[in-house]
Amino acid sequence: MATPARIEIDMRSCSEVYSRPDGDPDRTPRHTISEVAAASGLTAHTLRWYERIGLLDPVDRVAGGQRRYCDADLHRLAFLGRLRLTGMPVADMLRYVEMARQGERTYRERQQLLEAQREEVRQKITDLQATLAVLDYKIDHYAGKVADATGAPARCQYHHAEEEQSA
Repeated sequence: MATPARIEIDMRSCSEVYSRPDGDPDRTPRHTISEVAAASGLTAHTLRWYERIGLLDPVDRVAGGQRRYCDADLHRLAFLGRLRLTGMPVADMLRYVEMARQGERTYRERQQLLEAQREEVRQKITDLQATLAVLDYKIDHYAGKVADATGAPARCQYHHAEEEQSA
């Protein structure tokens, strides 16, 4: 008598799937809205809103009407979370999701959308690095670490009388 083959199922926790959305996602609806909210940092209200506006596909429900999310939903939420971190507006996220539903024929348009967002992120990074340099300089100045050519504490190049009064 042959022994049935053992089936390996990826039963990672909701938090594990959300934090590492890799591989082919399990499509078994098994995560509760509270688990998804805890893993994603989104509220249950936001998760329902994402579903209502179409950022998420309709979520499966158990007999009592409670939502059950699958790993694919968590993969989508993790990606959407990354897009939100870039500052992408919800309208553009929705446009991306709608194109993704249309399949391969929208690859080019999705690529262009993501490339435009990447350029915005790069500009924000440049701006933040410049801001960080100013903060570092001011902190060093106040700590007495900035000196002029003679070794005396240097006057901050961003020094303004109004700033000193308000700082």
